[in-house]
Amino acid sequence: MSDLKIFSDSVQVNNKRVIVRLDLNVPIKNFEIEDDTRIKVVIPFLNKLLKKKAKVILITHLGRPKGKVVPEFSLNPIFNYLQKNFKEKIYFYQNGFDENAVDASNKLASGEMLLFENIRFFKEEESNEETFAKKLADLGDIFINEAFSCSHRKQASIHKITKFIDSYGGPTLEKETNSIDLILKNKKRPVTCIIGGSKVSTKINILSSLSKNADNIVIVGAMANNFLKFNGLNVGASLIEEGSENIVKDIITMGEKNKCNIIVPVDCNTSKNVGGNSTYKSLDDVGSEDIILDVGKKTIELISKTIDNSNTVFWNGPAGYYENKNFSVGSELIAKKIAENTKSKSLISIVGGGDTVAAIKNTGLEKVFTYLSTAGGAFLESLEGKELPGIQVLKKN
Repeated sequence: MSDLKIFSDSVQVNNKRVIVRLDLNVPIKNFEIEDDTRIKVVIPFLNKLLKKKAKVILITHLGRPKGKVVPEFSLNPIFNYLQKNFKEKIYFYQNGFDENAVDASNKLASGEMLLFENIRFFKEEESNEETFAKKLADLGDIFINEAFSCSHRKQASIHKITKFIDSYGGPTLEKETNSIDLILKNKKRPVTCIIGGSKVSTKINILSSLSKNADNIVIVGAMANNFLKFNGLNVGASLIEEGSENIVKDIITMGEKNKCNIIVPVDCNTSKNVGGNSTYKSLDDVGSEDIILDVGKKTIELISKTIDNSNTVFWNGPAGYYENKNFSVGSELIAKKIAENTKSKSLISIVGGGDTVAAIKNTGLEKVFTYLSTAGGAFLESLEGKELPGIQVLKKN
């Protein structure tokens, strides 16, 4: 991705208004932030800009208010969080994007920050409206996209804004694009991809692309139930996707054609309900009332062995129903194995997707992986080989 315009120290920001588009779409309950991972990631970069005496203007979205002002999606909790975590002055502007907003941005002193209210309160954001994008650009002198996770969308604060202002990708965006290259272009083989999730139909394109780039694809999570059923095994009352037989068949055929091993679970942990205790079962012993909720010990051994024989591992999607700690064991053991090999064998390890990150949050291993991405959809679309609209506009002419 060397053709991208990436922000560097050579870009002068002293006394300049720098718009930073972030993705601070964090889970909030009763106006309290439940997981601040996405905010913590960007703090060092914001500190760097403030140190260089930039006037920092922050734009982000929260939730899906669909162009209307929805109080529960206000950025107030995020503003309070930023106030506590920065010694510099930070202001919150809640009155839309008009001349007064431009005045507010001009009045900022060097080394101060201005946070604008949820960009998705304005319908023009999601329709990528040109006049609105121009108004956003008027708030600053430089634009930096630090929201890779939104870059698969054509939205005004990601896409059209770049027509009217000197624009760059930020350090997190650069890391995301580089980590995708480690799987698709500059890969160290053998490459193993561990893919989970509930629906196989939503992952067909990504599995197709990965079968051409990986040596092994390990299917976990509820998605694996469809493969087990296809192989004639009883999956009891487990979650399956009706009518997915042809998709499963296509994925197996693609794997054979591209000489990519498709690996599925060989045993499991079950319960009669998702909130229950874990019962170990071989696949032949799954009863009609059993729900498969995690991979079993032999599957974990098989995955560990596959990781040992790999130089690059990409993981997207938990191995089990991690929301119940009885079924988070598979995900945690996979995380430990990947982390161990990243440390001791210089394995290139890329972990992507909000659920996967949430599933391994308790392991304390987040910093060990080569790269941890919370970008989800944008990351997967890149791996499918699609050019993301928000990245395309940052390419050097």
